[in-house]
Amino acid sequence: MKKKILVIGMVTVVLLGGGYLLFGGSSNSETDALPTVTVVRGNIVDKALAVGTVEPEREISVKSKVSGVVNRIFADAGAYVAAGDPLLEVKPDPTPLELAEAKRQVQLREVEMENLTKEKVRQEAMAEKKLISEREYEEFQRQYQEAQLQLKLSRERLELLESGKVMIEDTQIESIIKAPIDGFVLRKMVEVGDPVTPLTSYQEGTVLMKMANMGHLVFKGTVDEIDVGRLREGMEAQLKVGALPKDTIPGTLVKISLKAEKNENATVFPIEIALPKASTALLRAGYSANANIIIQRKDSVLIIPERVVTFRGDSAFVRAVADQGSQNERSIVTGLSDAISVEVVSGLTEGEEVYEKPVRAIE
Repeated sequence: MKKKILVIGMVTVVLLGGGYLLFGGSSNSETDALPTVTVVRGNIVDKALAVGTVEPEREISVKSKVSGVVNRIFADAGAYVAAGDPLLEVKPDPTPLELAEAKRQVQLREVEMENLTKEKVRQEAMAEKKLISEREYEEFQRQYQEAQLQLKLSRERLELLESGKVMIEDTQIESIIKAPIDGFVLRKMVEVGDPVTPLTSYQEGTVLMKMANMGHLVFKGTVDEIDVGRLREGMEAQLKVGALPKDTIPGTLVKISLKAEKNENATVFPIEIALPKASTALLRAGYSANANIIIQRKDSVLIIPERVVTFRGDSAFVRAVADQGSQNERSIVTGLSDAISVEVVSGLTEGEEVYEKPVRAIE
């Protein structure tokens, strides 16, 4: 009987010891298996992402004030031209009816002018003899001067239709379209033989070329509505251009739209970033780019990966490494975050280690 009790006691001790080793020591073994990260000093930047393209600050549409067809092209796309240099020539192409009407109009005005010239002699004679009032004579003079102008106008119109150029007072009107600014021809919109509609007060006219000064470029893009409330004009920005992966181009946020746009069911706000003149030599109009707008930056602060922090309510906690590899949950105060790293304001010191969160098993 005593031997049986002794055997039962020994078995109980073995089971209790094994249970302690299996369950009591599991916490440390589980913690020991987790990797740790060290609290270090570093820089942390909060930024907003904008997606868009590099564009000229001001793009000009070149148009003609005379109708016709493109006769010659002097500058092709990509060419640099100075203000006043010829771009292309528009040859007048009036219909037979328009040309006939213009010629007949000149003849009618000449006949009218001839008759008024004869009448002028008679009016002057009557005015000297006081046979007509001064008011009647002044009215005839006005009529005579108007007829002179009408004849001149009809002759100028006929000359413009026939030759494509005419001098009006001190202004030379011609069919050669000249560059309005110093800059590059970005696009040529017409070819020789294409018809040209003139620019008037009631019609837009044919766009012949697109020009821009490539020394003044801007980034035009959009930011998500979540970020736009944190943006302010004058903020620093860093541009990454897809065609220039090794270069980071600085810029300054200069414009934030007051009106949102819909982009694939997302609400975004247009923005503009001015680029320094020194960097524009690298860029071409239409380059796709991403811009990081710096909202806030802190240098040489304590940081840890945000993934190791547990947030409960308004509080933040980490599992810090204690003596002999044990752990203790510690409350910390966090600051600036860039969604990857987070600033530690208090609760940890430089060089301390904290455990990664355990990876949940996939069931």
